[in-house]
Amino acid sequence: MAEVRRLLGTPQTGGLLVVADHASNRVPADIDLGIDPALLNQHIAIDIGVAAIAERMVADASTIPTAAWLANVSRLVCDFNRPPDAPGMIPDVSDGHPIPGNRLDAAGRQARTARFFAPYHDGLAALLRQHRPALILSLHSFTPALATSDEARPWEVGVLYNQDETTAHVAIPWLEQRGLVVGDQQPYSGKLLNASMNRHAEGSGIPYVSIEIRQDLIGDASGQEAWAKTMTGLCSAVMAAMAP
Repeated sequence: MAEVRRLLGTPQTGGLLVVADHASNRVPADIDLGIDPALLNQHIAIDIGVAAIAERMVADASTIPTAAWLANVSRLVCDFNRPPDAPGMIPDVSDGHPIPGNRLDAAGRQARTARFFAPYHDGLAALLRQHRPALILSLHSFTPALATSDEARPWEVGVLYNQDETTAHVAIPWLEQRGLVVGDQQPYSGKLLNASMNRHAEGSGIPYVSIEIRQDLIGDASGQEAWAKTMTGLCSAVMAAMAP
């Protein structure tokens, strides 16, 4: 199980669970993606900054009991925020960069899925059954500019959702009140890409807030510390708004 995820803190029923599906750029030694190793430090391989934010939130959990479930393998090896049958779950190209080591036949794809995707999601589902949180924070980060698009990405933070919009109606104004440029369903819509939370939150009736932070804001320790505090404050506000 440790191959696919890291569990930080002690999960508590009624607490906060941070889930970061793209928290690592680790590639197991027996997998050759066939790419320039420098790409592993770019957005195609990892959601830059989110692991450090989650670690800080868990370390300073005096306000809310907080634990974190962090992917421990690169999204280029297995993208946990995709349906298991989606081509992008094992991408053979990402933002214009070919990933030749992911050109797998059916057997290779099945083996990769069984090794990484299944235990990650089965383990998370088991954790949620044992310690049902009051709120899940689905934490991602996004690049300020895609190599394959000229579209501007001016938002500092985005809030995503699919069918359950409840927490978004709290999160968006809370973030805007702090002077942030907030994208509602940006940089992409949660109605199109929300696989992990569709499965574990909406599918189980667990409230969640899905956040995308622009990576240039959280590339160093000071930014990560500031945004960890912002995320804790946001989650506190959302949980208070949901309280009976």
